[in-house]
Amino acid sequence: MTTVLLTIHFLISVGLVGTVLLQRSEGGALGIGGGPGSMMSGRGAANVLSRSTTVLGALFFLTSILLTVIPNIGKTGDSVVIGADVPKTTAPVETLPEPVTEPKKPKPQPEEE
Repeated sequence: MTTVLLTIHFLISVGLVGTVLLQRSEGGALGIGGGPGSMMSGRGAANVLSRSTTVLGALFFLTSILLTVIPNIGKTGDSVVIGADVPKTTAPVETLPEPVTEPKKPKPQPEEE
């Protein structure tokens, strides 16, 4: 079931990307698209593309939610980590010996004349 839903989700996402890319750019933020020589410049085409984008977007959200819910049906509530028993005893920790430091040499005193 998850594989079928994932395949449908992939097809919807490809269709959504395609419909968004076919739409006419009205802002001209990047200076591309939206000119009179566009591939689909009529208002009727804009209505069809905007409605299909809305439908595909809603289907994308629906399949995203279903892909989260369906694999978790029938599972127990807690995760393995939350329900795990913590061991009461721990192994003794080895202590490291103190590092050997060399004694500091006194600084030579400057001679006074």
